Amino acid sequence: MRALEIGHIVAGPTAGLILSSLGFELIKIEKPNEGDISRRLPGSSSGTFPYLNWGKKSVTLDIFKDEGKAVFKKLLMTSDVLIDNLARGTLDKAGLGYEEIKKINPKIIYASIKAYGYGIYENRKSLDYPIEVHSGLAYMTGLKDRPLRLGASIVDIGAAMFAVIGILQKLLEREETGVGGIVDVGLFETSMFFVGQHISTYQVLGRPILPINEEGFAWGIYDFFETKDNKKIFVAVTTDKQWIDFCKSLNLNICNDEKFRRNEDRYRNRSFLIPCLQNEIKKYNSDELINIFDKNNIGYSILNKPWDLLHDPHASAKMIKIIFNDKELKVPTPPLIKEIKSNIVPSLGEDTYKILNELGYNDEEIKKLKENGVI
Repeated sequence: MRALEIGHIVAGPTAGLILSSLGFELIKIEKPNEGDISRRLPGSSSGTFPYLNWGKKSVTLDIFKDEGKAVFKKLLMTSDVLIDNLARGTLDKAGLGYEEIKKINPKIIYASIKAYGYGIYENRKSLDYPIEVHSGLAYMTGLKDRPLRLGASIVDIGAAMFAVIGILQKLLEREETGVGGIVDVGLFETSMFFVGQHISTYQVLGRPILPINEEGFAWGIYDFFETKDNKKIFVAVTTDKQWIDFCKSLNLNICNDEKFRRNEDRYRNRSFLIPCLQNEIKKYNSDELINIFDKNNIGYSILNKPWDLLHDPHASAKMIKIIFNDKELKVPTPPLIKEIKSNIVPSLGEDTYKILNELGYNDEEIKKLKENGVI
């Protein structure tokens, strides 16, 4: 199957990457001489483009010019899916809105990823962080007087995942109906779904709740602890059986204390319990604790930075090597990856001539398109 991606930065390219990983031929359509904005992102975002665009084909095309529009229509006729995360109405301005698209190819599935789904805000522009602010996610992530952005573009990525789910649903429906359809996913609706448990909790409690890192969690032991070798280890003991196993693993003599027998007891007595456990855990190096907790099936994690995963034996086995500007990078793949057709990050427009040839354009016609700034 073939999918076209008119996408930039994160949401659209993520949906394209997932489809590519599932075996789709993914053609990324980019603006001539400029390309995806993320090709030029500096500093802490400079790895965005290679991470989300390996294994794709890049075609440069100006869909606002008549000749470019004609090329795009030919591509639509050969494709199963179109992904678009440009501002709402952009394709309509080019005369390529969904009503026109489905006339060209009634079987195509059009995945539209926008800031807001259909509704009174549908034309409002926004991005991941402002959406986190609007939905309350930034409030729940930060501290009471300091809302914070999540440490990854979770809203963009989540919206892309919902878009792919919608695409797959429409593909199944197409098997019976023979026609495609539209999948409209909003970043806001995605983020609202993510904070749904807090919307529900507010109504259950009948009162506002603090950000999750201030309100606390429902578990008696769900905390960071310092180790003897100055590492930070997060320990999660959520059931009463886990509490018994945890106590035995560290030879703690408080296991049968009535103050800590049940999770609600441990939660109620955290002000005493957590410092007590810190004193015990501080006696061990991180490697010792890893061995102890693995043997006793205790939930834990050593605090990592993302790049530490390059040297984590489990994590690194889940990564692939991609080629970006003649440099080899290791990156994670989507968890449900089916096949890797290519690990190359395409240079801007590198597949344009080949794809145009496939569509029936000869060398002279392609040369003219180039001269006219169409490709």
